[in-house]
Amino acid sequence: MGGAGAPAPMPTLPRRPSAMTLKPIEHADAAPEVRAVYDDIKAARNVPDVNNFWKMAAHHPPTLKRTWESLREVMAPGALDPLVKEMIFVAVSVTNGCDYCIRSHEAAARRAGMTDAQFGELMAVIGMANETNRLAKGYQVEIDEALK
Repeated sequence: MGGAGAPAPMPTLPRRPSAMTLKPIEHADAAPEVRAVYDDIKAARNVPDVNNFWKMAAHHPPTLKRTWESLREVMAPGALDPLVKEMIFVAVSVTNGCDYCIRSHEAAARRAGMTDAQFGELMAVIGMANETNRLAKGYQVEIDEALK
């Protein structure tokens, strides 16, 4: 690499340090109402422990409970299959820039059968959607009559 006219390598951006002082609440340290939600998550997902998202949400038990109940309902079997739902979650997470959510839902999508080719195509669609959305917003494109 290198030489005259060669592009400079992209700089690596430093990871921003977490400003969060809260620590995840482990099952053993959790209040009974939090343990009940943790136990429900573990049973529903057939996992030995809940992930850090839930352990952080446990700092406000009503939010933990409400979020789990809503997520369980939305992600339940329906018109969209589980893979499509997880891929939508990945797309929204990429657009929102949530590293944790991207990794969590990419893993879930892969467990639901997402291939490398599907992931690559998903990233292409997300990138294109973001680009064309920004162009339409920047140009302040009027909605076509046929789309109303």
